[in-house]
Amino acid sequence: MTRTRQWVSDPRAVAGMAILGTFVVSAVAAPLLAPADPIAQGDVLGTRFVPPLARDAGGALHVLGTDALGRDLYSRLLYGARISLSVGILSVIVSVTLGTAIGMVSALVGGIVERALMAITDAALALPRIVLLLALASMWEQSLVLVVLVLGLTGWMTVARLVRAEVKGILQRPYMEASRAAGARRLRAMRDHVLPNAWTPVIVTAALGVGNAIMLEAGLSFLGLGIPAPAPSWGNLIANGRDALVNAPWISTIPGLTVALAVVACNLLGDGLRDTLDPRTRH
Repeated sequence: MTRTRQWVSDPRAVAGMAILGTFVVSAVAAPLLAPADPIAQGDVLGTRFVPPLARDAGGALHVLGTDALGRDLYSRLLYGARISLSVGILSVIVSVTLGTAIGMVSALVGGIVERALMAITDAALALPRIVLLLALASMWEQSLVLVVLVLGLTGWMTVARLVRAEVKGILQRPYMEASRAAGARRLRAMRDHVLPNAWTPVIVTAALGVGNAIMLEAGLSFLGLGIPAPAPSWGNLIANGRDALVNAPWISTIPGLTVALAVVACNLLGDGLRDTLDPRTRH
């Protein structure tokens, strides 16, 4: 309860959770909130490039305007939240699962296994992530599963190093030595002591990683290597307006601001969780 009160009293964590919660609820309720089909194209002559808070030739109001094909931007933004948030969360699950497994094995087994796994981790970290993303994403046909796997398989290295360092530190603490001296089984010691204490940096890294994954998905989609059209994602929405930045800036600006807000919310949540779970980081 003490940690819960500390977390609730942190304005950064509350703000981050409120923003992300709004996005999640909007994504789940998209079929109820969206006024139009996000994929259906309208009468190109009468509905394209309608500015925000204006009506098209048929009298329909478009809160955030329409794009070059007459598609309602508000509807596409709501449905795009489903894809972008799913990519962010699922890719982080992949990277955290893989990184945690590699970090745990390295710390617990040690020896040549640890050196080999850390050598692979260091080699992967030495390569710019964006280069890995572009190389992997261009090798197969674009899909949601591919984007999730590409982001997840290029983001596990930091988690692996964090978990390895945390577990090695936990193994040297007095209560672990006392547990071993008392004859506690290795699996029980890991369940009761290692895993609960090693999750703190992982949770914080995961919160920050969701925002990073959302931003990277937007970048891949902007380059044509992300979610394939006509499925709406925030990255696709930004890319759709790049040819009309002067005449219809809202097509790219509104999704871009949405991505920025989601990233800021993840960072705020991560900072709040870090200070709550690890009091040593408080200033």
